[in-house]
Amino acid sequence: MKFNLIFCFLCLLILNCEDKQTKKKPTPEAQVETKETPKTTKSPKKKTREFPKLTDKNAMDFFLEYDKHHKENKVRITTDFGTIDILLYNETKFHRSNFIWLTKQKYFNNTQFYRVIDNFMVQAGNSDDKETVRKREYIGKYLLPPDTKRGFKHDRGVISMPSSEIDNPHKLASPYEFFIVQQEGGSHFLDGDYTIFGHVTKGMDVVDKIASVDTDSADWPNKNIYIRNVEIIE
Repeated sequence: MKFNLIFCFLCLLILNCEDKQTKKKPTPEAQVETKETPKTTKSPKKKTREFPKLTDKNAMDFFLEYDKHHKENKVRITTDFGTIDILLYNETKFHRSNFIWLTKQKYFNNTQFYRVIDNFMVQAGNSDDKETVRKREYIGKYLLPPDTKRGFKHDRGVISMPSSEIDNPHKLASPYEFFIVQQEGGSHFLDGDYTIFGHVTKGMDVVDKIASVDTDSADWPNKNIYIRNVEIIE
């Protein structure tokens, strides 16, 4: 009897130890070490420039080379009042190339006719919009030398390039802007001071409409007149 009690006690002791060990044993899931896959961060690609940032030092060489490969000279300007077709002169190649190049860069899109004087001229290529400033900063800051001895006159319908507003005794041209002579009989007092680089072939009625709008004291139209698109047609 005593032996049976001892035997039962030993069995219970063994079973109790095995139960404790079972509870301490970790599950397979707990043994697996979860490792996070390292995230690879891609560095943003830098936008590569298709052309150099232009300055007074490199602009002339750039447009001289550009002229050799880009001979387009017919452009259509779509405005809020209609379309204006212009022919650019090969004789003033730096100014022609500049206008063609800016057209391809879509610079003129959404700029405005910002200075309008009836029976004189309409001037365009600028804007009070921040996007225009951003475009100029990206393209570069440069001026073009005048090219006024080609025999062209500021007749009605010619397209010419205004000089920069800075102290500019040599009448260096502001490359981002242009004006179209609207005055009947022309504005020949401008001859010799500003570079004529083209003329309107179609759409002088649109120029006349733009010239007739109401303006403020600075000749800025009371209602903005946008250039919606400029495209090369040939």
